Amino acid sequence: MGFHSFESPYDWSRVDPYRRRAEQCLGGLVDLSVGSPVDPVPRSVREALAAAADDDQARGYPKTTGDGLLRRAAAEWFRRCRGVDLDALGADLVPTVGSKEAVALMASLLHLGPGDRVVQPAVSYPTYAIGTQLAGAQVTTVDDPADTDSWVDLPGVRAIWINSPGNPSGQVIDRAALAKIVRAARSIGATVLSDECYAMLDWSSPTQAGQNAPIPASPCILEPQVCGGDASGILCLYSLSKQSNMAGYRAAILAGDAHLVKAMTACRKQVGLIVPGPVQRAMRAALEDREAVVAQREVYARRLRALAQALTTYGYDAAMPQGGLYIWAQARSGDCWADMADLSRMGILASPGEFYGDGRRLRFSSTISDEQLELALARLRTAAKDPC
Repeated sequence: MGFHSFESPYDWSRVDPYRRRAEQCLGGLVDLSVGSPVDPVPRSVREALAAAADDDQARGYPKTTGDGLLRRAAAEWFRRCRGVDLDALGADLVPTVGSKEAVALMASLLHLGPGDRVVQPAVSYPTYAIGTQLAGAQVTTVDDPADTDSWVDLPGVRAIWINSPGNPSGQVIDRAALAKIVRAARSIGATVLSDECYAMLDWSSPTQAGQNAPIPASPCILEPQVCGGDASGILCLYSLSKQSNMAGYRAAILAGDAHLVKAMTACRKQVGLIVPGPVQRAMRAALEDREAVVAQREVYARRLRALAQALTTYGYDAAMPQGGLYIWAQARSGDCWADMADLSRMGILASPGEFYGDGRRLRFSSTISDEQLELALARLRTAAKDPC
């Protein structure tokens, strides 16, 4: 596994001038650019981490595969929250050191390289392309991976990235489209890589009352009606950063084709890509804490609706996304950087759409405190009334 060079517009130093300008405004900067959680980590998670600070998994080397308690909790979470029985599908799982590490190393761990092609959405998370480039493989972008005719006959396709709900668009891929992608990938021997990190932030329906009521979630690539009851050629990635505000814990799970997971786990063990023992205990607590997930969902839904309304008042074509944490809006000027300058003058920092593949748009994040949200809403409403 050797690393090749990469190129990407995903360079946050390009945002620094707009950040500095926004910081000069009365009341300071309101940062809507980075999707970094700001709300408290659930108490159950913090207590589990503290209790595990000096147990066997902390003093000794933790298991690369995840300890038994975490593995059982993760399998049960897939069954309860995603409608997926991993054992019945011939699937396995492994915890990863956050989802970004798993994304960036995916092509390399699949032993892809020169001559191989990885398909991904044209508008998407930049690390998909960076990971493919690091492996030395070719990045191929398509408008919609569900349009399988756009890639199924291309030479050298070895993997297809999909992301639902999508970052930055919030688009959710339905079960019929997911099944179509799986069938097409299998017809050419390619692996489907499904990034489902925002799965529990699906806004298509409200959360039902009751301790055992299912939390609305986007369709999973490993659902039997999608994969045909067989995990072969499929890998699904999920993160606890979003549902439980655990970005700093670096806690995620990769599940799917047992043969692929086993091979990846062997490499991960040798290079030390192992989730720390106390974090594994915290992950277990997060997966079992339904109430904390429901509460965080309500916070993000409220913030997104308020932000979409204020952006619309200011003149953006903004709407509540199907899922995820972001408003993905057309730039008022038609150019993301011109809009970045405009917003910075009122102390607001967004994320330029060019980072994600479309320089005509901006991404606005709901991962801000309620106090910062109110400040952003007030500034947008005031500017809408007095554009001069």
